Amino acid sequence: MAKKAVTEERINLVEIFSEFKESKNIDRSTMINVIVDSFRSVIAKMYGTDEHYDVIINPDNGDFEIWHNKVIVEDDQLTDPDNQITLTEARKIDEDYEVGEEVTNKVHFSEFGRRAILNLRQTLASKIMELQKENLYNRFSECIGQLVSAEVYQIWKKEILLLDDENNEMLLPKSEQIPSDFYRKGETVRAVIERVDNKNNNPKIILSRTSPAFLERLFELEVPEIHDGLITIKRVARIPGERAKIAVESYDDRIDPVGACVGVKGARIHGIVRELRNENIDVINYTPNISLFIQRALSPAKISSIRLDDEARQASVWLRPEEVSLAIGKNGMNIRLASMLTGYTIDVFRETDEVEEDDIYLDEFKDEIDEWVINALKAIGCDTARNVLALPRETLIEKADLEESTVDEVLAILKAEFDESEN
Repeated sequence: MAKKAVTEERINLVEIFSEFKESKNIDRSTMINVIVDSFRSVIAKMYGTDEHYDVIINPDNGDFEIWHNKVIVEDDQLTDPDNQITLTEARKIDEDYEVGEEVTNKVHFSEFGRRAILNLRQTLASKIMELQKENLYNRFSECIGQLVSAEVYQIWKKEILLLDDENNEMLLPKSEQIPSDFYRKGETVRAVIERVDNKNNNPKIILSRTSPAFLERLFELEVPEIHDGLITIKRVARIPGERAKIAVESYDDRIDPVGACVGVKGARIHGIVRELRNENIDVINYTPNISLFIQRALSPAKISSIRLDDEARQASVWLRPEEVSLAIGKNGMNIRLASMLTGYTIDVFRETDEVEEDDIYLDEFKDEIDEWVINALKAIGCDTARNVLALPRETLIEKADLEESTVDEVLAILKAEFDESEN
């Protein structure tokens, strides 16, 4: 009965090896090394060292053998019975043995005992788990920025747990979701791999739908010319779920990069817009000419003149009064995206022939008005006091993105200045 129990235990152990190999996608040679290391670890715990043991694994059927090597010594020099054998005992096995040679004996599986078998299984499981985590981290660290599709498995308040086709767990944090994203369990989500965290050797694959790389991958998917390298995406700027600008370039004069990206009647870009929850996308031609690039980035506004400070990476732009609101856009979105796309801080100024004789530049009110408030007003084309007073209160609040109390305070200061002048 004891022999039968040992045999069953052995079969179960081999089945476990096979299960790990198939479910963890580990190649055969690596699996064999892991099994050998696990055996050696258990032997070292049992006998203090694994130095005198050989472990041989048959990769075809999962059978294994353990051999114990003992060094032959003179009969009166035996000091380590576990790893040495006397010449007399050795010659009982084979008369040709000499001192210094090794006698190899097979260690039977029954000698391990149940505790050792359990220890072996736990050691193997631990090593397999470490190897799996290491492989997962290395594999996905090389895939950062790539597009993946995964199924919603569980929804939490701050993140969503997803599973890909290989049942790898992926996390989509709330901060990496488009504001209008809404998912149910079982739905498929497309996103890019943003990063792979590996805190305490516990890799976590973090996805993103707000990354500019996500927009790039979608264009590569929808526009064959980008996928084939005929059109290059040079810059991307996004306010997720609201608006985006993408600069593209073609090295072939016969290809219109903007037209190719938009498609006939917008056929190509419509799919991307739907995936991004109706995020408006402006596609513009890239140019290394910064002045021209800024003009294109501020489209649909038409610029009258521009002055660059390349060292400070600032651009001062003058426009006709009716173009200012177009350049700034709703809630300042257009000018923000243009700045993100070009890498330049853009200041917008209303074009006038000259400042009225009794007008005052806003910079002269720095003692009474915070500089950031003045900059916000200048950004919407109001560089003088009368420019500000000429706009409705509600327009100042919306366009400059200022609090009502701040706008009221500014208006009061400016009106008081002109009242004093008249008095």
